[in-house]
Amino acid sequence: MENKIDSKEEFVKTSSAAWLACANSATGILCAFAEGAAFQYLFVNKMGLDARFNTIVWVLFGIWNALNDPIYGFLADRTHSKLGRRRPWIRYGSPVMALFYALMWITFPDKNNQLFLFFQELTGLFLYDIVYTAIASAIYVMPYEMAVTNKARNKIFLFNIIFSVLSYGAPMILNSMLDKMIKENYQMFVTVMAGEGLVCGAIVFISTFFYKENTYIQQEEQPKFFEGLKLCFKNKSFLLFEVVSWTVIYAQNALMVGLTYLSGLWANENVTINGWPGGSSMYILYGSIAAGLIIAMIVFYKMTVKWGTRTSILIAVGLMAAGCLTGAFLGRYFIVTVFTFFCSGAGLAGGLYVVPMINGDVMDKDEIDNGSRREGVYAGINSLITKPAQSIATSVFPVMMAAFGFIPTLNTANGATDWLSQSESVKNGFFFCWLFITGILLALSFLAMWFYPLHGKEWNQMKEKLSAEHIQKQESYEKLMLEKMNKN
Repeated sequence: MENKIDSKEEFVKTSSAAWLACANSATGILCAFAEGAAFQYLFVNKMGLDARFNTIVWVLFGIWNALNDPIYGFLADRTHSKLGRRRPWIRYGSPVMALFYALMWITFPDKNNQLFLFFQELTGLFLYDIVYTAIASAIYVMPYEMAVTNKARNKIFLFNIIFSVLSYGAPMILNSMLDKMIKENYQMFVTVMAGEGLVCGAIVFISTFFYKENTYIQQEEQPKFFEGLKLCFKNKSFLLFEVVSWTVIYAQNALMVGLTYLSGLWANENVTINGWPGGSSMYILYGSIAAGLIIAMIVFYKMTVKWGTRTSILIAVGLMAAGCLTGAFLGRYFIVTVFTFFCSGAGLAGGLYVVPMINGDVMDKDEIDNGSRREGVYAGINSLITKPAQSIATSVFPVMMAAFGFIPTLNTANGATDWLSQSESVKNGFFFCWLFITGILLALSFLAMWFYPLHGKEWNQMKEKLSAEHIQKQESYEKLMLEKMNKN
């Protein structure tokens, strides 16, 4: 059931890659509801929590959520267990996470007390996230524990992307029915959410029996907390990686924000866009982004090991930058928007598939330079730096639209924003507001990755040498443990 490594080349079993991806998807589903729109919607729209109290809850939680990742990474890197450094957090934390998640959705009788609701929402978020962060961060770095070469990691990241369809799709489907479920059958809603927590928790728990990590690493000396942070920021490749990592998260969220507005602009069957009917045009755009994503994913899967991560991410970021900058100025022409969406799909494929590989290379370089593996701290700092990207991307677009004169309260009879009545300035400036900043950031990321040093024949040889060292160290460690057991 474990992933096998022979003396010549790393090998990750398909079952190991698939179960790790299942665990990653399961935690992603729970997080999408607990730390997304559903939990907030429940307290504000069902329980009646004042929006101001709700804002305070999420500000406090946001601060904690950013700071806890490096702390958990530091603790996990120093964990000592027969299971390794990561698996104990995943295996023994999953039942607790499932329980806390199930309890989050319970309504108490005193629901009209604003202070009580405030502390209930805050406590629910904190208790759930304390366990979730420990588990999710451990799952995130497991591919880098299981293998070193990108050829071996390739399979893991492919399964992660395949199973990510569930972590993205399930919340979209359930959120579309959220209001109806809460208002018409709240008990059923609570049952569904609690059941979801228990099922996902069970998947995460079971997954730990299908993969393992190199246990010899626990013998390595780890630097102190602040010393370790300094070493991370001295890693040039890590700093360059953070530029593209931050930008990819910004671009993903900016794309989704703009799509919400675009559907209001072009989903109207009564609107004609350069000869294209408004309603059907959205299906064409969705198909275009899907085509870009699928085609690029196939190409990256087959070619990234040959091209290297630097070339692959330059292609992905370059395509998306070209699409966004072209669309920012010419997006009002429908065929240009189709091109923009295709390029965005290709860029998203690079973000989902190649960026995690680059992150692994950065961690490998740190081990080569400093002699110990510290995936947890690197993953934690990455989260600390990139988490604000989501909030910034969400807030920038409305501000820019307001500068062009957009009036969100200009409604039709059914309450939807009336795009037909907006000013010409708003209609002409929409694509600029949506795509220009994203395009500039992507262009800067392209420039940063141009100077990324971890590529070429010499780097591949260093990776292969590191992989061989891992195999040798693990075999020696297991032999030593066996000898100790025989003596006892």
